[in-house]
Amino acid sequence: MIALVAGDVAIRRPDHVVIETAGGVGYRLAVSSETLRQVPGVGRRVSLHAHLVVRDDALALYGFATEEERELFLALIGVQSVGPKVALAVLSGGTPRELIGAVVAGDVARLQSVPGIGKRTAERIVVELREKVGPVMDDPIVVTRADDPRSLAREGLVGLGFSAQEAESLLASAPPGSAEDLIAHALRGSRR
Repeated sequence: MIALVAGDVAIRRPDHVVIETAGGVGYRLAVSSETLRQVPGVGRRVSLHAHLVVRDDALALYGFATEEERELFLALIGVQSVGPKVALAVLSGGTPRELIGAVVAGDVARLQSVPGIGKRTAERIVVELREKVGPVMDDPIVVTRADDPRSLAREGLVGLGFSAQEAESLLASAPPGSAEDLIAHALRGSRR
C-alpha cells in the first residue's frame, strides 16, 4: 500500500497533481480542491498522504494534505453508493473539520450542495458516518441548527450559484444578522 508520496511537483491541475520522486518516477494523485490549495507550484517539494484504490481496470492513487482528510475519505468511500470521485467532491466542499461538523450536525443540505450528491446519498452519509466520525474529534465541534441564519444564508448563496466554499468565504467577514442581511453582505462582497 502506498501511504505517502513525497517529491517535486511536476504537474498541478484542478483535479490532480503529478509528483516526481527521487527515483525519477512521476505519481499522478487525484486531489480535492482543499488539498490542491496546499500544494505548492511546479518544481517545489511536497509530501502528500496517499491511498491506492485497486480496481479491475485501473490503479488509482488519491492524495491528501492531511491525515485527517485521508481518514475522512476512507470513511466516505465506505458509505454505500459513494465512490472515490464522489468522496473527493465532498472533500472539496470544505475542510475535514467543517465536513465532519456538518455530518455530526446532520446538515444534509450542505452535503447536497456538492455536485453528484443527491438527497438520499447525503442522508446516507449522515446516517452511516455520524457515529463513526463524531467520537473521533478531539476538539469540540460547533453545531449549527438548520434554522441558523448563517446556514440559511450559505444555502441561499449556493442556490444562487456560488460553490459551498465561495459561500463560506463570502460569509466569513459578515457581521451577525438575519439570513437576508448576511446574503446582502455576501453579495456586496462578491462584487469587489
